Amino acid sequence: MRLIHSSQWTGEGVATAGKLPQISEAELRQWVTALSVPRGFMAETISNETIGGWIAKHLTDWGYEVKVQGPLRNIVALPKQKGEVILVGAHYDSVAQTPGADDNASAVAAMLGCAQAMAKAGPQAGVCFVAFNCEETGYEGSRDFVEQFLPTADFKVRQAHILEMLGFASDAPGSQRVPTALPIRLPDTGNFLGLLSDHRSGKVMDRILGQAHFSMPELPVIGLEVPLGMEKCLPVLARSDHIPFWDRNIPAVMWTDTAEFRNPHYHKPTDTPDTLNYKFLQRATELLVSTVAVECGVVK
Repeated sequence: MRLIHSSQWTGEGVATAGKLPQISEAELRQWVTALSVPRGFMAETISNETIGGWIAKHLTDWGYEVKVQGPLRNIVALPKQKGEVILVGAHYDSVAQTPGADDNASAVAAMLGCAQAMAKAGPQAGVCFVAFNCEETGYEGSRDFVEQFLPTADFKVRQAHILEMLGFASDAPGSQRVPTALPIRLPDTGNFLGLLSDHRSGKVMDRILGQAHFSMPELPVIGLEVPLGMEKCLPVLARSDHIPFWDRNIPAVMWTDTAEFRNPHYHKPTDTPDTLNYKFLQRATELLVSTVAVECGVVK
């Protein structure tokens, strides 16, 4: 396994300060609050469908062509350019009877922040935004998207950025744990953003680390690249919407606050908006925008 910290980065990067729209911490908070209702696909069908429509309306208002894809109701903002595109995705369902503020309203808010910024900075850029459904029941929505929608789409995903819990952070010593059996060492302070890649997406992860080093030095970022097939030996590495992309050999990086290894409210009714760190979420979203803008050539 390869583990690298953004502060140790010695490669290239592009400074994007002042070149991209600002991300509003207050707006991220508003979006998280609006999203944070129990919205399980089966248990809370009405609220799940309502939240999907709410996401679709925001994307439509920013000028995207939006479709509800498949029987599981993935919300897809189609890219303005065809050919090879960058995908940014986050699941919008929650565990039944939980508000899911961190899991995964925080990541949907980050995706919306990126979509809004790219609509202003690069309205014709080749970026596809997807709000997946049914992640909590075995990432069924993203699997349907990858297996049923992508093969006939008029674009190809060059790289995917999968957002999975981006709102919980703490500067308290002992606030971070390492997953059992994972042979790595992490800081014991849970204030960093985690990136997870496989061997095909390691270079994409490296470029994110470069962007963090040059454009967001105040946000610690740690990237982990796992060897081929390691996710099958360690299931903790295979619990989100990046897996269908890995299975189809599409480079994908998962962005995360590390879930239950930091957040004590994971999959509980206490996963509420007031428990989140919105400055951390803002910085993660700004890094996402910076990365996508550079990868699309909007900023050089």
